[in-house]
Amino acid sequence: MTQQGYHVAVLGATGAVGEQMLKTLEKMDFPIASLTLLSSKRSAGKKINFKGEELTVQEAKPESFDGIQLALFSAGGSISKALAPEAVKRGAIVVDNTSAFRMDKDVPLVVPEVNEDHLKNHNGIISNPNCSTIQMVAALEPLRKSHGLKRIVVSTYQAVSGAGAAAIDEMYEQSRQIMDGEEINPEVLPVSGDKKHFQIAFNAVPQIDVFQDNGYTFEEMKMINETKKIMNDESLEVAATCVRLPVETGHSESVYIEVEKDGLDVEGIRNLMKEAPGVTLEDDPANQVYPLASECKGKDDIFVGRIRQDLDRENGFHLWVVADNLLKGAALNSVQIAFSLIKLGLLK
Repeated sequence: MTQQGYHVAVLGATGAVGEQMLKTLEKMDFPIASLTLLSSKRSAGKKINFKGEELTVQEAKPESFDGIQLALFSAGGSISKALAPEAVKRGAIVVDNTSAFRMDKDVPLVVPEVNEDHLKNHNGIISNPNCSTIQMVAALEPLRKSHGLKRIVVSTYQAVSGAGAAAIDEMYEQSRQIMDGEEINPEVLPVSGDKKHFQIAFNAVPQIDVFQDNGYTFEEMKMINETKKIMNDESLEVAATCVRLPVETGHSESVYIEVEKDGLDVEGIRNLMKEAPGVTLEDDPANQVYPLASECKGKDDIFVGRIRQDLDRENGFHLWVVADNLLKGAALNSVQIAFSLIKLGLLK
């Protein structure tokens, strides 16, 4: 902790994303004068070590945010809706990692590599986009800047950690049960609150979140709507299919794009990826070099490879995009937003 730092709170400090937020704050040496760890009543009282200091997790209440300048939220949408306005009322800027405020027209939805300037329009709450959206738009932003984007079609292959610790436990337990010839009893995936539950071990489940009236899931509609908002382009054509795979950490995406301007080729995309902030190019098919979920775990960057020109459309291209969904897809992006607030003079 430093006297020159900020008074920071982390809500959801004992969860998977909250833990990553704390690790990221420590790793990036965010200037912190005091750190308040908050959670549900159930997790209150736990001890967490931060920079060699043992801190006790407190139950989150409105008054917990008295004197807080920056609050990082990752404890579920209903809790964010209840407590974020309370934190703002007490003078904090909230960076929220849930879907509670993402489509609110008065709340910036920010990926710093793409639309950092949107932070200037905040009214106390800033939303962190969906994990699968973050890695896609950050990878595509250099292409949008250079040649414009007309269309995006994305299929995601998402890790179970995106559904929480219970989903990870279920995947491993089902794997053991299947290997031992035991009967399995799915209870968590694809959506814990939905009518049916399906096997995730050794399977691919084409449902993430609940279905909407148009046949798309809420996850798919999040990607579609968030991409348009972040890129500030309602005319952009976006379609998404989101699939859950038995991978613990690391979302993978097959992304097809059509650009507006002529003159782009595969080598041009590779060069743009080499220069893109927060992106690592891994694209050497002759030597089987391409991004893998197993290799991205614990790494901050977004990895791009398998870059190909479409065989039928001159301005169409295919990319494979992989990132650690708990880092760039959640905790890291939140902390990067916090650093951007300092950079822009918005965090007093």
